[in-house]
Amino acid sequence: MKKIFVIHTGGTISMQEDSQSGVVKPSDSHPLTEQMLSFENAYVEVKELFHLPSPHITPKEMLKVKEVIEEAYHSKTMDGIVVTHGTDTLEETAYFLDLTLNIPIPVVVTGAMRSSNELGSDGLYNLLSAIKVASCEEAKHVGVLVVMNDEIHTAKNVTKTHTSNVATFQSPQYGPIGIVNKRIVSFHHKPIERQTFPIQKITKHVVLLKAYAGMDERILTALEAVHPDGIVIEALGQGNLPPTLIPSIKRFIQNNVPIVIVSRCFNGIVQDVYGYEGGGSHLKSLGVIFSNGLNGQKARMKLLIALEHTNRLSELEEIFAK
Repeated sequence: MKKIFVIHTGGTISMQEDSQSGVVKPSDSHPLTEQMLSFENAYVEVKELFHLPSPHITPKEMLKVKEVIEEAYHSKTMDGIVVTHGTDTLEETAYFLDLTLNIPIPVVVTGAMRSSNELGSDGLYNLLSAIKVASCEEAKHVGVLVVMNDEIHTAKNVTKTHTSNVATFQSPQYGPIGIVNKRIVSFHHKPIERQTFPIQKITKHVVLLKAYAGMDERILTALEAVHPDGIVIEALGQGNLPPTLIPSIKRFIQNNVPIVIVSRCFNGIVQDVYGYEGGGSHLKSLGVIFSNGLNGQKARMKLLIALEHTNRLSELEEIFAK
C-alpha cells in the first residue's frame, strides 16, 4: 500500500458555506480530513499547514510548502505528496513547486470550486483523484501535476480559465496529459524536459504589468521609484509594445533590471517578428527577454526564482528560452 502525505493549505476545499448568509468562509479544521482518512487504496498522513484563502498565499508560504514536502520525502519515506490549495493562486504555487522541487515521487496539487457543504461539492472527489495520481508509478519524474475535474495537467501549462466553473483548470494549446476516474489513472503524453532551481530563500521583487492600447511611459516611470529586481509584461500579440514605453525599458535594462515579456493572448508564444519601434524584433535588440510559452503570472514566478541564482541578462535569457 502506498504512503501518501497530504498537505492542506486552505482555500475553498477547506471552507464551508454559511447556511444563513450563503457566504463561504474558512472553518477551524479541514472538513474533509475524516472522510479522506477512509481512503482504502493508500495509507494517508495529513498535515494542516495553513488555513489560508489562496489570495493570502505569497512566495513565503510557497517556500514553506516546498520545505515541508522535502522533509516528508526524506524523513517519512512517502511514496507521493498531495497539496490542497485555493484555486485563485493554485497555478502559481504549483509552478513554484515545479521549479524548485527535485524529488522523484509524484507531487500533485488540487483544490475545489465549491466548498465542502455546497450542493455539488467537488473537493472530496478532486482530493481522492489527486491521491490516486500521487499513488501512480506513471506520475513519477514528470514534475508537479495539477489534478482537477478528472484531468491531469502539468503545473507549467495549467491555468484557471473560469471564475466559478468546476472545469476551470485547462491547459491552453497543449491540453491535459492524462485522465483519472473511478478505476484508472491514464497518461497519454508527458513533458520531455523540466527545469529546477534549488533555492532556500525568496528575496526579490518582481512586478507584473499588462500592456494595453495607449499605454504610456508613466506607469514604468513610477515603477522606477520602487526599484524592482525584475519586470514581466504581458505584451500585445506576438510580443509587441507601444513605442511610448521604449525610453523606460532602455533605462531599466541599462540598470541591469531584466524585462521579460509574454503574450496577453490565450494561446501562442512571443516571437521577435515585427521590426517597427516597440515591435518584437526591436525589443529583442534592446535586451528584452522573451519567455517561451508561459503566461504572465508564471513568468513572474520563474523570474522571481531565477533571480536568486543570477541577474545576468544573458543567463536569464537562456533560462527563459527553455
